[in-house]
Amino acid sequence: MGEILLDVKDLKTRFRSRGSLVHAVNGVSFHVNRGETLGVVGESGCGKSVTMLSLLRLLPPAAQVESGRALFEGQDLLKMNFGQIQKVRGGKIGLIFQDPMTSFNPVLTIGDQVGESLIYHRRASKEVALKRTVELLRLVGIPDPEQRIKDYPHQFSGGMRQRAMIAMALACEPGLIIADEPTTALDVTIQAQIVELVKDLRDRLGVAIIWITHDLSLVAGLADRIMVMYAGTIVEEATVEELFDDPRHPYTLGLLSALPAFQAEKNVRRLASIPGSPPIYANRPLLAHFSCAVLSPWNVASQNYPHYSRSPLEKMPAIARPVL
Repeated sequence: MGEILLDVKDLKTRFRSRGSLVHAVNGVSFHVNRGETLGVVGESGCGKSVTMLSLLRLLPPAAQVESGRALFEGQDLLKMNFGQIQKVRGGKIGLIFQDPMTSFNPVLTIGDQVGESLIYHRRASKEVALKRTVELLRLVGIPDPEQRIKDYPHQFSGGMRQRAMIAMALACEPGLIIADEPTTALDVTIQAQIVELVKDLRDRLGVAIIWITHDLSLVAGLADRIMVMYAGTIVEEATVEELFDDPRHPYTLGLLSALPAFQAEKNVRRLASIPGSPPIYANRPLLAHFSCAVLSPWNVASQNYPHYSRSPLEKMPAIARPVL
């Protein structure tokens, strides 16, 4: 086991909406080692992004971190004042957003935006920041970076914008990068190129990565460990090999069953789906079972399924999915 870089315990985040309280993150605990890649998977709305945005305190005004601890390099991110957390954002923890077209400022050049963090965090001069920006764009595979730093985001293709976003995240040599579905808006070919680029940079620079995704097949070739989330909780955590060879939680089994597979014509099967609907987050989801008819023989509605983890994390209940 490597040195722990980020250690999160019992994180709870709530949203206030029209007089009700939405339980978005419910007692999440996990850790990330130095140089490790942690994959975070689950359906839309399960709390993946909100969990990570809670750590960096990038939540909207209606949201609040109710409790928890998040030690990064020995300091609690949740107890830092505004000035302290500003130094962490972009400086020690980089963030790659899923849609760079809406994340970049359309009226500033790529060079200005990538170099901004160097000027702010490293107190670099504009000339030094510009030179480093050229190096970063070259590092992530953008051709002719000396000229492309003068371009605006709309002049880059989707894949190039994502590469520029990765360059921005790497600018201050952070210990951890949070990648929030960075390949969602890209076609399959460009997606594969971005994944290979991230793997290469991880191996060369030794940076730890939290990769948020819906795609289990993508994260299988990238992550060291996978964390499965459902209804604001972690229901299973394991190494990639353990999760695919021996899934323990019925929801994980449902996700794996829903993956399309290339099969011989005689073995063609209907693509599995998980019936029912996610729980209503305004009602605190504390039911301790997950019922799903497609997952027989796992479907035992009266049975309690714990949080399955191959690491010594505190056990937590899984969540029920009402079958309609």
